[in-house]
Parts: sequence; structure tokens; C-alpha cells
Amino acid sequence: MLTTRKERQKIMDRTTFDRIAKRIEDSRDDMIVMQKHMVGIKAISPVSGGKGEYAKAKYIEPFLRTIYDDVQEFHVPFKGAEKNIRPNYAAVLYGRDKSKTMWIMGHMDVVPEGDIKLWDTDPFTATLKDGRIYGRGTEDNNQAIVSGIHVAKAFKEEKITPPINIGILLVSDEENGSDFGVKHIIKNNPDFLKKDDLVIVPDGGDPKGETIEVSEKSVVWVKATTKGKQAHGSKPDHGINAHKVAAYLIMAFEEFYKKYNKKDPIFDPPISTFEPTKKESNVPNINTIPGEDVVYFDCRLLPDVDPDKFLEEVKKTAKSVGDKFGAEIIIELEQFQKASKPTSPDCHLVKSAAKAIEEINNVKSKIVGIGGNTVAQQFRELGVPVIVCSKLDDLCHQPNEYCSVDNMVADTKVWAHIVLQH
Repeated sequence: MLTTRKERQKIMDRTTFDRIAKRIEDSRDDMIVMQKHMVGIKAISPVSGGKGEYAKAKYIEPFLRTIYDDVQEFHVPFKGAEKNIRPNYAAVLYGRDKSKTMWIMGHMDVVPEGDIKLWDTDPFTATLKDGRIYGRGTEDNNQAIVSGIHVAKAFKEEKITPPINIGILLVSDEENGSDFGVKHIIKNNPDFLKKDDLVIVPDGGDPKGETIEVSEKSVVWVKATTKGKQAHGSKPDHGINAHKVAAYLIMAFEEFYKKYNKKDPIFDPPISTFEPTKKESNVPNINTIPGEDVVYFDCRLLPDVDPDKFLEEVKKTAKSVGDKFGAEIIIELEQFQKASKPTSPDCHLVKSAAKAIEEINNVKSKIVGIGGNTVAQQFRELGVPVIVCSKLDDLCHQPNEYCSVDNMVADTKVWAHIVLQH
């Protein structure tokens, strides 16, 4: 016999979730239709040769106006995009507690299809086969848009008021830096997010749907230009071999692995990394010693490594190597993103996500960090609890990208389960 209010509330929530979950299951065909329609809209950034997200936004907007109680527009002027704007929306379905919102973020832009010869189907004509919807943008990031909208739609259709607000944030420009999307909204609307809000970013995950990303590394991309002296290949003493100097610098970067050797097991790999990557062409012929050489390094630093101090060490190392050969090494930054304070694994958002994942995906969740950098970084900088998670087969940016319908439905249930725990 149930004797406490807490026990009675638990059973009531269970019944509520079962109703919501059934409604979500019954919405499979609607989800597929929405996915298929969005695939047919080439929401490619003007930076990548497209028209932008306007047409896709206009398709989505009626759903927002019908389902949610409040819809805000944060459109950004952008010459060259369709209608000269990059659209952004924030829509809220009110809960019993209107002071707190669980936001689900999706981005409307997609990357180009790449080499069309590698596709088995037309990337911008959705193809449903064996429970998968094939097409560019299906996983990245239409799945988030569809699941985010349909969790609110399920509550609306069941006439159930959620415990807290359910919000969806639909943005542009995620694939090219978010300057006209999330960054613009946060910068120009400092009161947009409330102190008790929480954010889910379904733009990363795994096939089991088990990972909850709570932390990211700092990103430091370094361009190193070595200036030596060009000479004939048979007379190296008449020149300063910039290519050789650059090679010594590459090996000097290996020493950073010894110095910054702390490990954090939530990351894979669990260490800071310092890898030489891109190299620009120097001389076109074999028998000329190059007077200039350009190499790049992709460095990913654990959150407790100070990237400013690391950059100073890079400059000192470059000077030391350059002085050894009488060359000059110029260090420039291609990207510099400091890691924000991680989302606490003990916060309610993480714990409720873990509980939802275990029940819906039938797997024990894993707390992880990533080496990259996602829009979650923008929310962490504001101190807002944010997680990156989704059940994805991880075909993002690849040919023959697809979204599993089962994964899309599972994500929708997970978001409903999380909101009902608040």
C-alpha cells in the first residue's frame, strides 16, 4: 500500500510517462514525414555555396506556432542568404513551473553532400529503407529537430502540462561556427537563459545511446611559419633549411606529451594531444633547399590545462628551435577556444538523463568528455547545465547519411522521461 506523497507521485508520473510514450510511438509516421520533407530542403550555408536555412525555417515554423505557447524569432541579417536572413527560433510549451525551461537545441543548417558518386541515393531526396531514412542532414541535425518538436507535441496532444517548460531552440550556422546562430542569440539577449534552465544538445552520441557528454577540451590550432634561407640542394651550408627546422619543431612538440601527462578517464584519449597535421607546399623541385615552410598543429587540452600558458610555451619552444638554426619561426593562432567548466556529473540534469537512458535504451549510461568543441560550450560558459547526448549511428557528414527511425523515437522518449523527473 502506498503511504507517502512521494510514492504516490512516482506512480502518477509513471502513468503519465506511459501515456506520453504511447503518443510518441503513435507519431512515428509523422516524424518520418517531417524528416523526409526537411531532407528535400537544401539548408546549406551561403559560406558553403548554399542559400541558408530560410526555406527550412518556414517549413518548421507552423509546427512551432501550433504546438508551443510562445515563439520568439532571433533572425540575423545576412547578405547572400535567402531573404538575406539567417533564421533562429526559441519556442516554449509552458509547464506548471514557468520559471524553468528544459531546452532541446537543434540546428537547421546541413553540410554539403560531398562526393555525389559515393551516395547510393539522391542526398536531397529522402529514402526510407529498412527503418532508416537516408539523406543529407537526417542525423545531423534533423533528428534533434524532429525529436525536440515531437516531445512537446506529445504533451500537447495528451493535454498534459509538463512539470517545467519544454523549449526548443532552432538555430542557423552551427556548421560554420554559430556566429549567426547560438552565439548571436546569447550575445544579444543576455537574459534569454534563466539561472535554473537546462539544455540538451542532441548533436553527438553513439549507437547505443549510452553516452552523456559533460566536458570538452580546449582547442588550440597553431600555424608555424619557419623563415630560413633558400639555397641549392648541393650547398646546404649556403642556406637555412626551413623544412628541416620545421621538422625539429614537430619533434619538439612531442615533449609536450611528457610535460602535460595528466589523465582524465572521461575523455578518449584521456590525455592532452599535440599533433602536427596540415603542411603547406614549399619548393616545387627536389634540388632546392626551402627558405620557408609552414606546418600546423592541432592541440586539444584537458580542461585543467591553461591554454594561455600553453601558448606561451609554444612560442618559447619555437624560438628555441629557431635560434638553434638561425631561423625565425612565427607562431599564429588558427583557432583558440578555452574549455569551459564541465557540467557536473552530479547535477540533476545528468542524473535524470542517466535514468532515462537506462530505461528507454536499456543500457547503463557513460559520462564522457570529447576532444572537439560543440555549441554546448556556449551554454557552459554561462554556467547553465548542458549535456550532449543522442542515440546516433554516427553517420554525420558522411555519404549515405541516415537516421534510424527507432533512434529518433527513442530520443523523443528520453527527453520526455527527463522532463517528467523535474
